[in-house]
Amino acid sequence: MHEENKAAANGCGKIRSGAQNGAALLALMEKTGYSMVQQNGQRKFGGPPPGWEGPPPPRGCEVFVGKIPRDMYEDELVPVFERAGKIYELRLMMEFSGKFIGVCVSLDNCRLFIGAIPKDKKKEEILNEMKKVTEGVVDVIVYPNATDKTKNRGFAFVEYESHRAAAMARRRLIPGTFQPWGHTIQVDWADPEKVVDEETMQRVKVLYVRNLMISTTEDKIKAEFNKFKPGVVERVKKLRDYAFVHFFHREDAVAAMSVMNGKCIDGASIEVTLAKPVNKESSWKQHFNGQISPSSENLLGFPNKEDGTQKSLGKPASLSVRLNGQHSPGPPEVERSTYPIFPGIKLTPISMYSLKLSHFSSAVMHLDYFCHKNSWAPPEYCLYSTTSQDGKVLLVYKVLISSIADDSQSYFMPEKLCTTVEDAKELAAQFTLLHL
Repeated sequence: MHEENKAAANGCGKIRSGAQNGAALLALMEKTGYSMVQQNGQRKFGGPPPGWEGPPPPRGCEVFVGKIPRDMYEDELVPVFERAGKIYELRLMMEFSGKFIGVCVSLDNCRLFIGAIPKDKKKEEILNEMKKVTEGVVDVIVYPNATDKTKNRGFAFVEYESHRAAAMARRRLIPGTFQPWGHTIQVDWADPEKVVDEETMQRVKVLYVRNLMISTTEDKIKAEFNKFKPGVVERVKKLRDYAFVHFFHREDAVAAMSVMNGKCIDGASIEVTLAKPVNKESSWKQHFNGQISPSSENLLGFPNKEDGTQKSLGKPASLSVRLNGQHSPGPPEVERSTYPIFPGIKLTPISMYSLKLSHFSSAVMHLDYFCHKNSWAPPEYCLYSTTSQDGKVLLVYKVLISSIADDSQSYFMPEKLCTTVEDAKELAAQFTLLHL
């Protein structure tokens, strides 16, 4: 193997001049017949390739490749990726670093979250506004306010025809130059929808019902869903303006979904879909990008697997270290600072559930956020106490987590006692997160 190839194999690549690089790319285009254009910080090779007929490949055909060395270009990358199959399009970002590449299935997300939207704006108004400044808009999803159905919730989801169109729209909207209706909007990627395999979905006999009135009762919902076929509903669990309707048999759930979707209950037009079961263990690990470490258990005072001893919880101040330190189950702690409120600053009402996980610095908030994201009931904390030999009152919480969609319940209680209520609750929440 030549020295230059050895360098490339080690991820170091060859050092080429701009002229050499340009010549190599021209040779690649002449050889393959693909076109190459550069825009918005990325260079696109192909899309479509020469001779391509028909629509672009469907969603799920794209992979993301990260940590590509800075000095590797299309003439070296294309032959590698062509080993897997014919390339439709390759988009190379112009700022990369690292030596070992990583490959995973691209989320191919086509949906953006748009926040801080005036609550009096209707779907058509938001759709038209997004189409004015971005291309490839397919649809806008707007949810009615829980207490006032004539208003929206202050946010919307914009669906684009492709991931590329969504990415370009996000770049266009993020700088803040676009202010619809005189408002500065918030823009970010929408959370990808949970993917449940078809075999599991074929067994679901629970319906998810949204856009209910706050005043609508579980008995009213049960009665409405029993109308098309009496006695098919087992029970109903409602939280604010949405509910889960459990059926005795799957075929009745599917039939009810078809009949009841779009119906009015207490003046609200409801949306009905099959509830998606949640795998608690995989959901938690995916939610925090696999950052849970077995060593986190030692931080909670669990027995050490090697020597059987227990490590002390330490002082109460160490609780934040356990949650946000190196072995944290969550992401790094957000910068914690205070800023002055200057005259004229506009404050916008916002739901805590529209924030990112990094905005929460306690396990209690993490757990509440996680339960909401998975459409579970809020965590229930039950406080217990005992007295130490020196007369101190020691406290511990037991936490109940209920998955409304599949009616499962789980209890979690740490094996350590605390001297304050705050520490006991924080410890119980962290223990729960580590075991979900």
